[in-house]
Formats: sequence, C-alpha cells, structure tokens
Amino acid sequence: MKQILFSFLYFVTIACYSQSNSDLKLWYNQPSGNVWENALPVGNGFQAAMVYGNVDTETIQLNEGTVWSGSPNRNDNPLALDSLAEIRKLVFEGKQKQAEKLADRVIISKKSHGQMFEPVGELHLSFNGHEKYSDYYRELDLEKAVAKTSYKVGDVIYTRQVIASFPDRVVVVRLTASKPGSLLFNAFYSTPQPAAQTKITAAKELTIAGTTIDHEGVKGMVKFKGITRIKLEGGTLSATDTSLIVSNANAATIYISIATNFNNYNDLGGDENARASSYLDKAFPKEYDDMLKAHISAYQKFFKRVKLDLGVTDAAKLPTDERLKNFNSVNDPQFVTLYYQYGRYLLISSSQPGGQPATLQGIWNNKMYPPWDSKYTININTEMNYWPAEKTNLPEMHEPLIKMVKELAVTGQKTARNMYSTRGWMAHHNTDIWRINGGVDGAFWGLWPNGGGWLSQHLWEHYLYNGDKKYLESVYPALKGAAMFYADYLIEHPKYHWLVVCPDESPENAPAAHDGSSIDAGVTMTNQIVFDVFSNAIEAAKILNRDQAFADTLQHKRSRLAPMHIGQYSQLQEWLDDVDDPNDKHRHISHLYGLFPSNQISPYRTPELYSAAKNTLLQRGDVSTGWSMGWKVNWWAKMLDGNHAYKLIQNQLTPVGTNEGGGGTYNNLFDAHPPFQIDGNFGCTSGITEMLMQSEDGDLQLLPALPDVWQSAGSISGLRARGGFELISMEWKDGKVVKAVIKSRLGGNLRLRMPNEMKQESGILKNASGDNANPFYSIEKTPPPIISDKAVITPPDLKQTFVYDIPTQAGKIYTLIVK
Repeated sequence: MKQILFSFLYFVTIACYSQSNSDLKLWYNQPSGNVWENALPVGNGFQAAMVYGNVDTETIQLNEGTVWSGSPNRNDNPLALDSLAEIRKLVFEGKQKQAEKLADRVIISKKSHGQMFEPVGELHLSFNGHEKYSDYYRELDLEKAVAKTSYKVGDVIYTRQVIASFPDRVVVVRLTASKPGSLLFNAFYSTPQPAAQTKITAAKELTIAGTTIDHEGVKGMVKFKGITRIKLEGGTLSATDTSLIVSNANAATIYISIATNFNNYNDLGGDENARASSYLDKAFPKEYDDMLKAHISAYQKFFKRVKLDLGVTDAAKLPTDERLKNFNSVNDPQFVTLYYQYGRYLLISSSQPGGQPATLQGIWNNKMYPPWDSKYTININTEMNYWPAEKTNLPEMHEPLIKMVKELAVTGQKTARNMYSTRGWMAHHNTDIWRINGGVDGAFWGLWPNGGGWLSQHLWEHYLYNGDKKYLESVYPALKGAAMFYADYLIEHPKYHWLVVCPDESPENAPAAHDGSSIDAGVTMTNQIVFDVFSNAIEAAKILNRDQAFADTLQHKRSRLAPMHIGQYSQLQEWLDDVDDPNDKHRHISHLYGLFPSNQISPYRTPELYSAAKNTLLQRGDVSTGWSMGWKVNWWAKMLDGNHAYKLIQNQLTPVGTNEGGGGTYNNLFDAHPPFQIDGNFGCTSGITEMLMQSEDGDLQLLPALPDVWQSAGSISGLRARGGFELISMEWKDGKVVKAVIKSRLGGNLRLRMPNEMKQESGILKNASGDNANPFYSIEKTPPPIISDKAVITPPDLKQTFVYDIPTQAGKIYTLIVK
C-alpha cells in the first residue's frame, strides 16, 4: 500500500508541477514510440537533438547545422541569355506553354537542384529491465529550454534531462536515479550516413565520423565528427567494440559534441576533429548544475523578453496532445500562448548568430533525403521563418538570415550577369548552404526570379526596427544590388506599356487560361516586390546620402510599374490579365504579399484594394497546408478581423490528418504541411503578434484584431515596433486597452492608434494630425488600382479608433492609462 500511495502521490505531484510551476510546457504521459514528430526538439543554433523519451531504449536524434550534402558549387544555366528574347516573345504572344518548355531547357539548372540538410545520427541509451514501468511523464520546458523524462521501475524513479547548451555548444544528457547504484545502461550510435563510422576510443569515448554524401553530381565534402563522453557519479564505465556500458551508477552526465570542417559557403578548410574536441574539452570539466544554470541564463536572455497572458481554463490541465485534439471544441486560450511561445523557442533554438539560418525544418531533420531537401525555399518559406524575429524581440536571431542574404548578394551577381545580362544580383526560388542562385525543380516553380528581391526586404526591416545607420551601410550594397537587377531586367509590356518582369510567374500557381503553365509577364506579386525593392533602395540612398542619380532612375522606373488590378470577381488579380478562377483554392496566395508582409494594401489607406484582398481570401478559403494557414492568420489580422484570424489558428491547431485536404499540427506541435515544415510555426507566432500590435501601416496600433475569445482580459509585454519603440507592457479588459507602457529607444514621434480613448499618465495626449513625422513610419503611396467594370467594391466597416501623437525622446518611457 505504501508503494501504491507513493506512486500515486508522485504522479499527482508531477502533474500539478507541470501546471503550477510553469504554464509554458509541452508535456505528455506517454513516450514518442518510433514517431519522430512525437519527439521533443532542443537546439542551440549549431547542434540540435530530438528527444524521444522512450523508456527501455532512449533515442537522441542528432543534427548539426552545417552537415549538408555536396560541397561548394554553382548551378547557373548560361543558356538562358541567348534564349531570353525568344522566351519573352512567346510569353507576349500568349504562348506560355511553349515558353515554359523552352525555359525548362535554358533557365532551369542542368547541374544541382540544391543540396540537402542531413542528419548526423542517433545516440541510443539501452536500459535493460525497463520494459515495465509506471508513472511516466515527459516535458519540454519552454522557459528553460530543457527536455525532461521521468518514470518509475520497481521502487526507483529514473529522470533524464536533455539540453543543447547555448554557452557550451554541446548537447548534454543528465541521468539520475532515486536509489544509489541503480543506473545501468548501454550507449551506442546508429546513423543513416553511408560513409560514417562509429567506434570506441581507448579513452572510452563513443565517436562518429564521416563525410556527407554526393548529390546530383556534386561531391559530398563536409566532414563531421561527433564525440560522446560520459561522466559518472559512482559505478563503472566499460566498453565493447560498439558501445559504452554504465553499471551501478548513481548518476551520469553524457556530453555530446558535434562539429564539421565547414567555414563558409566556399571554404571547407576547418578541422572537424579539433573543433569537436575543443567544445567537449571545455564543457566536460563543468558540473551539470553549473552548465544548466548558464544554459538557462543564456537562453532566457532572449526568451523572457516577451510575456503573453490570454487567460487560462481547466482545459490547460490536460497533456499537450490531448489539448491539441480538444482545441477546436473547448476554450483553451493558454494553448495559444503555449503555441506562440513555442514559435519563439524554436527560432531561438534553430537560428543563432554565427550559425546557419533556420531551414525548412529549422535545425531538426532525421532523413537523408528529406522533403524538399530541407533547404531554403525562398518564395515564401524562408522569409516566413523570420517574420517573428523583429516584432517578438528576437533581432539577434535574424542575423543568420541577414548574413545569408549578404552572401547571396555576392554569389548572385554572377547569376544575374551570366543568365540575364544585368547588373546587381538575383536568386530564384531556392537556395542552400552553398548559396546557389540558379533555377531548380522545373520552370513551373523554379523560373521565379524574385528570391533575391524578397529576401532583401529582411535587410531593410532590420533597419526599420533598430535605426542603426552603420548597419544600414553594411547592407546597402545588397539592397542596391537587388534594385539594380530589376532596373536592368524590366522590359516594357508591348500591350500595356508598363515596365514588367518577363518571364515571370506567381509562385507555384497557374491560371487555366495559360494551359496549365505558370509562366507570364508582370504578375502582381512581382510588381509588389519590385515596388518595395525600389522604394527601399531609394530611401536607403537618401539616408546614407549617396547614389542620387541611381535613386532618380529607380523613382522613374517605379512610376512605370504596373499597378494592382481588381478583377471581374471583385478579387485582387493574381496576374496582369483578369484570368483568376474564384474557385481556385491554391495554397499560395502570393499576390497578397502587398497586404502582408508588405504594407501596400491597407484598410485605412487603400479601401478598394482592401476590399479586393478580402474577396481573394474568402474565395481561396481557410483550410490549406500548415504554412499557408499561418500566413492567413497574418492576413486576417491585417484585415483587422480578429475572429477570422482566430479561426485560422483553430484550423492550424488541429491534429494533422483531420483537416480535410489541409495541414495541421503534430503532437509535438510541429507544423504540418504535411509533412513537417517549421515555417507554419513561425508564421502563426507572427500572426498572433499582428493581432495584438501592428506597426507597418504608418502608426503603432494596439489591439488591431482582438478576437472575441480574448476580449475579457489579457496582457503582453516586450514586443518591438518599427522606429525603436518597445511595448514594455500592455493590459486590456473588455476589449479595451487599460494601460500601455512604451519605451522609445530612438526618439521621434510616436503615433498610437487605439481602440479606446486614453490619457497620458504625465503630459498632455494630443490627437494625431497630418502625416506621421517619424521617418521610420513613412509609407510610399500605393498607386491607385485599375478596377474592372464588373467588380463590386465593399468599403471596409472599420471600428472607431483613437489616434494620438506623442513626441518622444530616446531612452524615455511613456505610460498611457484608460481615460
């Protein structure tokens, strides 16, 4: 009876602990089994692990961010230049299918279509006699970045903790038992890498070493080394030819170091052995408790910047997988908070300064041939990964992407020159660790020439948030180069006489009128991207006081770009001609780039375009692939429709396989395309932020799209806005802001848009008038749309808002309270 009572109390304590100690935990009462999407992710931006939490044989699946197939290479197709005039002629003659066939031969790469992000292998821990267990519990603590598993065998409680240490760049596994001498296990590696070998050294270290695979004619030349070393408290450590054996220990700490010879995209001259040994030798002497404390401190420096409280109900008491199943039928606002902060956790864990940007799967992948190579799809997915970076106060996590864009701006110069005879730089719809810029996968997808143009927006966005002119100087060549490419590549449309990109396409979609071909000229998304690229380069040149003649050229060319069109079905046209199908449910709605992440469409400034964008969203429908639903959360937030945005959150937070024809979420809360794509996680975190605060439309707006289910009360703190403003805290009740505290880091006018009247705690709050004088909130005027005679424009039904101007000084804090 004592043992039964002890077990019951232990389980109750664990269950209560999971709720009372921290609301920000993913937790489960069963192991992952053999399902990777049930495992829990840890990472430090360089090394990463998926922790299965299995009992008798634990699996720690390992990744390192530079373990990629292939080696430095280029994949441009030089045949493009001689055929460009013919492709354009075919497009302008309406022979899109013929143009696509020619483009497949002369534009799409005849070399590599991109290399693959690859796994290192798995560390297995085998516990003989642990097949029968009780009181099982596992969790991922988002506040501490610690994965934990605990269970009971007989009268012994076993506990495991796993961290990917941020300060020490190693993965650490801590194993303890409640009874001395009870820890017995074997540790061994497995790997899908065909050229890898595992062995036990004389010093009783478990090692894995190899070279990545060849792929599509590119020789694999990334050398990797993993070293596992075990520190015991009591007991003995012995070895066989393939495993380490721990016997009768009180506790054990396993240190895992992984490194490669990768220096940068064109240099593999590093020493993977020395690097792996160096990380391990620095970490191994440290005690686990000290490492854990330093790890949590380094992580929380980023994570604790933002706090969100949407309330909590009894629904939050259940395990995470059960909450996911129930979310659409119960009120569980804290589950949204958990998912929101999980997105921030994943970005911190997969994108650190000095490392590689988050891939299509972040930094977690267990397949040698992963979906879409787990690389960088830059016609939406990579950009979406970084939408939360600035606004959710993680600007340091943006650095790997910014560095990649600067590198692509170098490699892409040759692509622009050799394929299109232009200055500047460009990239198509995919890239990888080797910074390829050529077209891949087929002309239907890969001809898209705007990867460089869209990615360059992230360089500018980083500046809009930090106002650092020295930083702007460093990225100006890439901003200018993106604009130079378009300045040279644009061509006059023979029928409409606008300047357009040709050949062009709207990502991955095709109108039936084009015989199933995506190839066209001057598609809406491209026009929007070129508009932004030119506007940003013009403004950057002005700020830095340079290149006036070039800026004048861009202004002239910008004035000749095709405006947006509203078509016969009252929709925003995806193509220059009115060929949209109102029954098209395609996952890509790329022409709404102008609504978000751009600000060319606004309910306050462009009501006709707002009406058309809303009709497009309604026609396309809600349920789609996971990342697409994540983008739609942002769009409906920009539509100022919080209830519809929340509906998309519900759709996304649905177990994968239950949304008919669409994506959803796995048990470990990874986004499902399906399969797993991390961009949906990041996109939804961005969208939730946009529901609570926006700063892209000429002002800083609080509670722009608060859904009914969050109206009663809530708070958020730590969000960042353009112009160096930080929302220190905001509280709301009954849909109204009751208090807002904002810090100004750069000074300048703070234009606030609120759902209710407020007053300043000290000072007089003045109503806004005229244009916002803050240059970080300056918006280039959107050209008027061309509207079909058949279109019906429905003016937006906007709720009353109150707009104030507050002159601010750098470093000062401003408090507003309800009037």
